[in-house]
Formats: sequence, structure tokens, C-alpha cells
Amino acid sequence: MSTSETYTPTYKSNILPYTGMNAVYVQAIFISSAIVLPIIAHSLHAPVRYLLPMHWPVILAGILYGWRAGAITGALAPLLSYLLSGYPLPNILPSMTAELFAYGLIAGMLRQKFNVNLFISIGASIVIGRIVFIVFVVITNRASISDLEYFKVALVPGFAAAFLQILSLPFLSNYIINKNRKDEKM
Repeated sequence: MSTSETYTPTYKSNILPYTGMNAVYVQAIFISSAIVLPIIAHSLHAPVRYLLPMHWPVILAGILYGWRAGAITGALAPLLSYLLSGYPLPNILPSMTAELFAYGLIAGMLRQKFNVNLFISIGASIVIGRIVFIVFVVITNRASISDLEYFKVALVPGFAAAFLQILSLPFLSNYIINKNRKDEKM
């Protein structure tokens, strides 16, 4: 190809390219969103255990940009959020970091490496992430009340948000990918 020809990207996978400045900017937006959304929810006294505001951008990063973006967003968002806002609380920070890391990693891996359906990728990442959370809490003995009571309080409220994530994020993801591809062709 000569230097005067225009490069047209070809998408060989079902995710957006992870490299380049656009991907870096979008990664920063996902991490920022995963920090800002919980800060807003906490400041409005919204029920964060029902809304799961940090989870949405992490899963979206994974299904849009693959396992690296999902894992990085999942690992950094809770840590940076804690440093900026004090949330998640120190007793839950390690297990939540492991959970969100798993969400992003699994959602991205299933999409990028195995071309799994979006709905299944998101659902599987949520189930596996929740299992990682539970195992981490049990191993580190972080629950201040009985394990069963803790899991009811920590996990059950998020079922509605998880269901909405499974239903809505595939459509949002397809919209963003299609828009990005159209923009790059122009």
C-alpha cells in the first residue's frame, strides 16, 4: 500500500480495536464512568446495591474492547474510586475489585476469544463475577454478619440491575460498535 492510499480498518472480530488513541480515550471514559456513577449515586443516597453503578461500564468495556479493557477497567475503577471518594468501603474493596476484574475479563474473553453471544457473555460474566465475590468474601472472612445473611444483603438487591444489564448492554454495545465502524469509514 502506498502512503497516499487511505487506510480502511477491517474488523476481524466482534469487538472494537483495543489499540490506538481512540481506544485509550474510551478506556479512560469507562474508568471515569465507573468512578463517577457511584459517586453520584452515593451523593444522592441512591440504593447502590440495587443499581450497581460501577458494574455497567466495566462489563461494557469488556464486551466492546475485549478482555484487556474489561480487566483493566474492573481492576482500576474500584481502587481509584476508593482513593477519590472512599467508596467502596475498605472492608469490601478487595472482594469488589476481584468481582469487577472478573466481570470485565470474562465478558471480554467470551466475546473476543470465543465469539459468544452478547447476552450469554454478559450473563456468564455476572454469574462468574458473583462467584468470585462470594469466594473472596468467604476466604478472607470479610463479612461482619453470618455468611448467609451477608450474601442476601450483598447479592440479592443487585439481581434486577444484573437482569437489566443482560437485557440492555447488548443493544448499547451493538449501537456503539456500528456507530464506530460507520465513523471510521467516513
